[in-house]
Amino acid sequence: MKRITMGLSGALMMMMTIGMSQPADAEPVQVHTDYRVSLIGLPVASAKFVTEVDGKSYKISGELRSSALSDLFSKVRGNARVSGSVTKDKLEASEFLVTYTTGAKKHRTRITFKNGAVRSTSNEPERKAKAADWVPLIEDDLLAVLDPLSSLVFPAGSAVCSRSLPIFDGETLATLHLTPKSVRPFRTKGFKGDAIVCTVRFEPNSGYRKNSSGIKHLRGLKGMEVWFAKHERVGLYAPVYAKVPTKLGPVIVAATRFGA
Repeated sequence: MKRITMGLSGALMMMMTIGMSQPADAEPVQVHTDYRVSLIGLPVASAKFVTEVDGKSYKISGELRSSALSDLFSKVRGNARVSGSVTKDKLEASEFLVTYTTGAKKHRTRITFKNGAVRSTSNEPERKAKAADWVPLIEDDLLAVLDPLSSLVFPAGSAVCSRSLPIFDGETLATLHLTPKSVRPFRTKGFKGDAIVCTVRFEPNSGYRKNSSGIKHLRGLKGMEVWFAKHERVGLYAPVYAKVPTKLGPVIVAATRFGA
């Protein structure tokens, strides 16, 4: 479940910040976005991200911390960064790195890309032996994929909801299918305006256990949605709100700061 949550861009990591292309001689632009994560109304985590865009290049860095309440069960601390190029309809990563700790356990994943294809992947520690119901990755699966951190950021002028996003987190490849739902008002520090609401359907592709209860739950989810708002200064849509139903209740990820 933990790995697939990252594949969703986590419901945490996927809620990252923004940047967009400017003229070649423009100064680099930095944008800050903060998020609060709650479960059935209780705070469980927070995240802070900074995006820097310099012409056609971008860098995103962020950190995730579980709340004091969640720390009573398992303390989570994480850092992630990604760099790459801004294209016509997406952010195309060249390198993605995430490190995080859960309790006393440490994890590190690094992925390098070239033209949307995975060139190399390393996980520390190495993954355990695969179970009998494991659906293996094959080389062709990784020829056109997105990273978990910048996969849900779209240049203005391109489709927002009518998309299918193949996301690879270092182990699992899953596709998020976005469908238009509505337009809703949204307000937070640094932003007031309309947000485009998309419903989300999760499809596992490879690199997962077929009989995993977490996979089965995500596959059958109804009511999952993500809201996207446009940052006028840089001309790009990014997530400002997400709702992911779970067995315990809805996980809500909401931006408390968007570009301010």
